[in-house]
Amino acid sequence: MADNARAKKLADLIREVVAQKLQRGIKDPRLGSHVTITDTRVTGDLREATVFYTVYGDDEDRASAAAGLESAKGVLRSAVGAAAGTKFTPTLAFVADALPENAKTIEDLLDKARASDAQVREVSSGAQYAGEADPYRKPGEDEDDEGTAAE
Repeated sequence: MADNARAKKLADLIREVVAQKLQRGIKDPRLGSHVTITDTRVTGDLREATVFYTVYGDDEDRASAAAGLESAKGVLRSAVGAAAGTKFTPTLAFVADALPENAKTIEDLLDKARASDAQVREVSSGAQYAGEADPYRKPGEDEDDEGTAAE
């Protein structure tokens, strides 16, 4: 079993090689400039690598990019093997990164919170205090109230 530093170095190398090969070496129109490699993880035994990617576009673009990556898997693995120089080249698995969907969900929740805050601000704009503006007693004020309370 390899140490974590070696697995991390191999993961970084795989990410760079796959990104460069997708940009320059593969002529598949499904894998144009709208595919971005976001992260790569390698198992502890250096046998399997998971490559996370995002696709700029709609669901049809995502599906075609996934098919393109599956068809280019052998070429990409060969490029990784040539660059890594290891005894065994890890198998590649491509997984669509959920980061854009998570970011969109967070943005939607923030927009909902902003709308709720604006509604509360609008409702409270003409409101007045239920009691006095400053309900706390200050020293030196209302001394007769203290005298009447003792009686």
